[in-house]
Amino acid sequence: MDAASAGRPPADRLPRRVRLLGHATVLIELDGTRILTDPLLRRRVSGLFWRHPAPRSEIDHHFDTVLISHMHWDHLDLPSLRKLGRDVPLLVPYQAGRFLERRGFRRTAELRAGNALSVGGVRVVATRANHTGFRPPFGPDGGCLGFIVEGSARIYFAGDTELFPEMTDLGPIDVALLPVAGWGPRLGVGHMNAHRAAQALQLIRPRIAIPIHWGTFAPFGMNFHPWDYLTRPPLDFLEHASRLAPDVEVRILEPGDVLDLDDPAASPDSPDRAPEYNMAQDVRARAPTAWSPLL
Repeated sequence: MDAASAGRPPADRLPRRVRLLGHATVLIELDGTRILTDPLLRRRVSGLFWRHPAPRSEIDHHFDTVLISHMHWDHLDLPSLRKLGRDVPLLVPYQAGRFLERRGFRRTAELRAGNALSVGGVRVVATRANHTGFRPPFGPDGGCLGFIVEGSARIYFAGDTELFPEMTDLGPIDVALLPVAGWGPRLGVGHMNAHRAAQALQLIRPRIAIPIHWGTFAPFGMNFHPWDYLTRPPLDFLEHASRLAPDVEVRILEPGDVLDLDDPAASPDSPDRAPEYNMAQDVRARAPTAWSPLL
């Protein structure tokens, strides 16, 4: 047993859950393995500001690996990675490994779509992402990936992507984490809005879909008000999905909310909520504006 695992309960006693921390940062806990995606753990990145309240600045949990989907500033954030430590294992697209190694990160593995690695009790498969990987302003121009975490469940983290036909080959998927918006009122190329993300459900056919990449960050001056472009995307995604992919259950999580994979009928806000609780009705009745701190 290594030092990192000392004192941790056996894998069969650990929860299986998905926790949205904000933007594209998700904590996946599956089969005794803890995986963090695209960590963005500070109040400000470039000209974007976290909407109140701010995330906690420290992370004191063990992670088995961190997944980096691409090299844009809001997905590969060096100060956030330094909070996790320079020895945290990083699974990254091509070009990102060398970029990180030159900045002192010692455990990087570059992947391309189709590559797979075992991490703890799960297998991580890199998938295609239809996006642009240039890191402004001077590069490098790196790859773009999604990831599937495979174990007792299969969880798809799309990163940033547009629709692509090969999404039909990703399944079966238990939980799909799909971007539905961005940080501004308009989306650039290589992104899905709420409607396109609902169309992706027709290809992927997951059991549960969770919208991510919405409402967390906004340009300075716009981060103090719940503009529709920040709060409406998950609700629009739910509406489109109910029409285009009615067999897929949509769960809207706000930062800090958890989906318990062993009791998915419980609400993310209240694990003791009765199974007959209809989150879709509840969500339509309230725009998501009151957020919890991270971790």
